[in-house]
Amino acid sequence: MDRRIFLRNGSLAGLGLSKLALVSTSGLSGLTENDPEGNGFRQEDPEDRFELNEATIDELQTAMGNGTFTSVGITQKYLQRIQAIDKDSDGPRLNAIIEINPDALAIAASMDRERKEGKVRGPLHGIPVLVKDNINTADKMMTTAGSLALSGNIVAHDAFIISRLRAAGAVLLGKTNLSEWANFRSSRSTSAWSSRGGQTRCPYILDRNPSGSSSGSGAATTANLCTLAIGTETDGSVVSPSSVNGIVGIKPTVGLWSRSGIIPISATQDTAGPMARTVKDAAILLGGLAGIDMNDPVTTGSNGKSYPDYTVFLDKEGLRGRRIGIEKSHLKGHEGMVGLVRRAMQVMAGLGAVLVEVDLIQRINEIGDAEFKVLLYEFKDGLNRYLAGLTMTGNVQHKLPKNLAEVIAFNERHADKTMPYFKQETLIAAQAKGDLQTAEYTDALAKTLSSRKIIAGIMEEHKLDALSGATNGLPCCIDLANGDYDTGFSVSTPAAIAGFPHITVPMGQVDGLPAGISFIATAYEEARLLAMAYAYEQATRHRSKPLFRRNLLPS
Repeated sequence: MDRRIFLRNGSLAGLGLSKLALVSTSGLSGLTENDPEGNGFRQEDPEDRFELNEATIDELQTAMGNGTFTSVGITQKYLQRIQAIDKDSDGPRLNAIIEINPDALAIAASMDRERKEGKVRGPLHGIPVLVKDNINTADKMMTTAGSLALSGNIVAHDAFIISRLRAAGAVLLGKTNLSEWANFRSSRSTSAWSSRGGQTRCPYILDRNPSGSSSGSGAATTANLCTLAIGTETDGSVVSPSSVNGIVGIKPTVGLWSRSGIIPISATQDTAGPMARTVKDAAILLGGLAGIDMNDPVTTGSNGKSYPDYTVFLDKEGLRGRRIGIEKSHLKGHEGMVGLVRRAMQVMAGLGAVLVEVDLIQRINEIGDAEFKVLLYEFKDGLNRYLAGLTMTGNVQHKLPKNLAEVIAFNERHADKTMPYFKQETLIAAQAKGDLQTAEYTDALAKTLSSRKIIAGIMEEHKLDALSGATNGLPCCIDLANGDYDTGFSVSTPAAIAGFPHITVPMGQVDGLPAGISFIATAYEEARLLAMAYAYEQATRHRSKPLFRRNLLPS
């Protein structure tokens, strides 16, 4: 099985966007008064002058606290940036945003009023966040998983994590594009393409794929279209687009964040997770959205094992004395990637870590195709449950499907729009499966869950604090005719099938293409992983904003 499988309808009209004259401040990095139009990008000028480039949560909170900026002003800036970078023909046209929240400015204004009255809810107060389009938001935005079959789906209730996001005072800026059905539609799919949203591009080199399935969240975050974004992962869909887009991504332990209100693939592997430009910003979002949700019983396992504030664990000495297992297979192959991994090892060793080579991938590969069987069964079961709960609204142009069979039928009826490049054989294979009492499913599930013992066994054998390796290979070219191709070096599957936490941090670039280094541990060890990831990040500072190059060819 190809492991990477898991991996512009919004309008600014009516938002009343105006040109802003924001005053720059030394407290906010990257601000400049050299861009009076406020767009931050001009095709004839390769220097990206956006005032909020690389702005962190702390910097924005300081600016809002001293009155230099308001949440409304920040939100307007991001909206203008989206128009210039994501939509305008004169810009790169990243196509990362599938829909703008028409209430974004109203939410920001409400947060400004609260701040003026002396109420600040916390570090996310007034901060613009983008959300993947498979997560329910009970507002005027649709939730479609990128599928035209769900076009017009306006839900009645927020996903649990969205209710937490609103309670924290964040501004829901919009929805991001994704690989349709979170890349669970075809074995020949192209990541970052959906029938509703089209193809998203990698901001570093525009003819490259930003990976999936949280493609838009990765591309938008690295291109500074938001402060933070939320992605979802079944196997690689947070960490892979984070790696190839040069940002930090966290796949939490399954159960740390609730999955209720998220269009599902797998009850045993699905989770949403933070995507940010810094480890600290990702840690802030991680703690802010964690919580027990009785509509997702797996979250009860996090009781007493999660923290409302993970930033207290960030430590520049977080690698000192730690024993790290390095994936042995990543020390051969593409010379550029191997070079990055070896340099990352030197950094870790220099920071006091003890490195041990391990055969993690080979051991997990022994599980074979059991994971894919599990996902087929759980996708059918979970999606049928989700679709059965949908209600019609006045915005729906067609009858919403009530089960997977109706999704497949819709795609067949509208094949020219829904399947112009690749088909839906994965959906068909899932539909052919039985229920979750089927012996094939229970046997495959038992086999995949054995990954927990394999990982724990490797860590115990070598007395490891974490496992590490290259998160993903370099971004592949966008190829709608043939689909994605394997670039190797992935370590997403072990943590994914075990339900264990996985953090990726930028480790450098090859020919202008980013790659990330991973830190993986056993369940609910996010605090330990964050300390190590932070130490590596602070020592290397590999994060760099994209250049929007058209291709790898010299100009």
